[in-house]
Amino acid sequence: MKTQSQSKDKHINFLKKLRESATIRIALILLVLCVFLAIAEGKAFLTNENLLSVFRQFSFIGIMAIGECLVIITGGIDLSVGSIFAFSGVIGSLAMTSWGLGFILGLIVGLVAGAGFGLINGLLITKLKLPPFIATLGTMSIARGLSYAVTKGYPVSDMPDAFKFIGQGHILGIPAPIILLIIVTIIIGIFLHLTITGRRIFAIGGNEEASRVSGISVKKEKILVYTLCGLLAGLAGLATAARLNVAQSTAGAGSEMDAIAAVIIGGASLSGGVGNVAGPILGAAIMGVLRNGLVLMSVSAYWQQTVIGIVIIVAVTIDKMRYEKL
Repeated sequence: MKTQSQSKDKHINFLKKLRESATIRIALILLVLCVFLAIAEGKAFLTNENLLSVFRQFSFIGIMAIGECLVIITGGIDLSVGSIFAFSGVIGSLAMTSWGLGFILGLIVGLVAGAGFGLINGLLITKLKLPPFIATLGTMSIARGLSYAVTKGYPVSDMPDAFKFIGQGHILGIPAPIILLIIVTIIIGIFLHLTITGRRIFAIGGNEEASRVSGISVKKEKILVYTLCGLLAGLAGLATAARLNVAQSTAGAGSEMDAIAAVIIGGASLSGGVGNVAGPILGAAIMGVLRNGLVLMSVSAYWQQTVIGIVIIVAVTIDKMRYEKL
């Protein structure tokens, strides 16, 4: 009887945790949105071509949002990811097309550029003690300006075929950007949820001073987090350049807002200490599906921006109300 009672209690606790899970709630919202669009725009929305297009499009923001999520979990924010997205794309593409470095070295140059800007953000915040908002606002302008400077405003095109595969190829019928998102999700998921460093990142966001007193190197962990955020923004920028076969200094303009919104919609808290790797993907998916639905319903692009803005405000409001209750 005791064993049956314990089993029943465990089952009840599991259902309670499931009901209270922010990730499950966000997944249900995405499901409801998909069902609504399937009913309203069934023929157009449910085609394989459209669904794969939606998944492919939000995969780029999803990769960037995972990096942003790491930063937000520590209680910070990174406004520079959109500009890093552009700079990594153009510098990596130039390395391949104009500098003669080839696919592999060009890809490495682009990734190092993204990680380098992330490292600079981390150093400005930890060494100079600048607020994350101010530090990343400055690097946002610097990265965008450098993107224009190195390209003189002209797009970079004619990428190597091996590079284009990252954005245009398919593996077992699945677009390569989706595969890339899955790989990034698995790697960062293991890092964030199954390593000591990952637990330290959550601890810093929960209570930075207590983390410092307990012996955690807060500066070191923050530098790592911002570097990873820059690296993933760079990866997203390179993948987008590969998809379009063109890298532009204007790429990613405003995408920092999409990345931040995806993280918050996905259940992370701007106060820090809360979040998971699935949340940004679900948030990016909701925004991608919502945009696709608005296009299918022939809603003006101006109104699309309005709707997305409303969704962001609602998400942040819910976040604030949720954590005020704790």
